[in-house]
Amino acid sequence: MITSDREPRKAHSSARQTSDGARMSAAAAIRSAMEQLSELLGRAPESVSSLKPTDQGWEADVEVLELERIPETTSVMASYQVVLDQEGQLVSYKRGRRYTRSQVDRPDRR
Repeated sequence: MITSDREPRKAHSSARQTSDGARMSAAAAIRSAMEQLSELLGRAPESVSSLKPTDQGWEADVEVLELERIPETTSVMASYQVVLDQEGQLVSYKRGRRYTRSQVDRPDRR
């Protein structure tokens, strides 16, 4: 189950590795990315906005609450780019953009 309780979750190894060494499922990759990032940041990720398989494993964009404010629409969010290997182990992560929760992506204006 992927929900935000705003408390870091302890990573558990049951979803990390497949028994035959094959690529893990997308759902298991999402769980793994969220659990490991939560452990590193000390904050529970709220959602995964993208996930794609790569030759080396998986790449995901994970949305994290960085600064909670009132009203909630002014809270600061961050998008983290996460790279996992085929077994679901976190290889790297990088914070991308920061934005307010109420911000909506807009197409480029020309």
